Amino acid sequence: MLYYLFDYLHREFGLTGAGVFQYITFRSALAIIVSLGLSTIFGKRVINFLRSQQVGETVRELGLEGQKEKAGTPTMGGLIIIGATLIPVLLFAKLNNIYVILLIVTTLWMGTIGFIDDYIKIFKKDKQGLKGIFKVVGQVGLGLIVGTVLYFHPGVTVRDETGTNYRYENGTRIEIQPVAQYEKSTATTIPFVKNNEFDYAELISFMGDDYRDWAWLIFIPVVIFIVTAISNGANLTDGIDGLAAGTSAISVVALGIFTFVSGNVIFSSYLNIMYIPNSGEMTIFIAAFVGALIGFLWYNSYPATVFMGDTGSLTIGGVIAVLAIAVRKELLVPLLCGIFIVENFSVVLQVSYFKYTKKRFGEGRRIFLMSPLHHHYQKKGYHESKIVTRFWVVGILLAILSIVTLKLR
Repeated sequence: MLYYLFDYLHREFGLTGAGVFQYITFRSALAIIVSLGLSTIFGKRVINFLRSQQVGETVRELGLEGQKEKAGTPTMGGLIIIGATLIPVLLFAKLNNIYVILLIVTTLWMGTIGFIDDYIKIFKKDKQGLKGIFKVVGQVGLGLIVGTVLYFHPGVTVRDETGTNYRYENGTRIEIQPVAQYEKSTATTIPFVKNNEFDYAELISFMGDDYRDWAWLIFIPVVIFIVTAISNGANLTDGIDGLAAGTSAISVVALGIFTFVSGNVIFSSYLNIMYIPNSGEMTIFIAAFVGALIGFLWYNSYPATVFMGDTGSLTIGGVIAVLAIAVRKELLVPLLCGIFIVENFSVVLQVSYFKYTKKRFGEGRRIFLMSPLHHHYQKKGYHESKIVTRFWVVGILLAILSIVTLKLR
């Protein structure tokens, strides 16, 4: 909203300094400052309200050290993250940008699913919360919306440079500027590969000359899978104080770098990466989201005075997935979001192996002392703070490796 106000003042009245709102970097800086202030200053009020409404965590007995002390700690703290993200976005972002609209929808959509899940757990006294099938339906629904919009919306294009970039005249090679076209594309980026663009449409090239018209048959299911997997991974990672918020902030910062360079024609040309027009506006959302996560950590670090609940964890996973897909870095997710993937995989592996051994040997056996993986280390006697810090270190390493893919091919 402020963006449009200052843009109007700049155009109509030539107000000194108003033109600075045209710059993404300036608005991103404002967004992170405001979101950080909102989450830290007003976060305490939200926590006190949740405590007054007796919105406390019900902790299952898992035999973990310090677990009983967490019972009654306010949950649904994801409301702090959502509010501290959306307010700066509404103030400083271009609200007619399709990428910003998608991220706002994602935040509200996944936040609503998580809120319903937390509400059932707390007020209906049902520890299982929202049934898994309804969570999956919600995740698939969001993936369907995101995939459909990214494929069919006319504002979602990529820059395709065609033609040779030189010609010969009297035996002399003369450099010329390639012809740039903006077109619909289902291309994505393959990390660590020199010619690193891959088009999902190529998977159905056997369908004939018009196979590209049917690329959505591949693209949309891929989007649905990624949204579902990453949101579940973030949900499973939210098990000990500060783990999900910290690792998520690290991943989102890396995605912010990808978003900024992919949405800037100069940087994208220099780095020889895909230029995605208008995608740079997502940097404002990312800045606000990072500020909200860091501010939330003020209260969620050990010992936590509030938990994000599924309201926060499902929202975080959904936002990260949509960001990665929008900036065409979804194939980098296994590296960038390695913590989420490993946490998710540890549960799948544990359950599958237990069922297999129970059928094969008559008794279920386990690979880990407990899953998700962070509980395995708790069972081994590591303190929560040490586990979280080491997971953060791993997350930073994965983020650096992901950023390095911009040049290392």
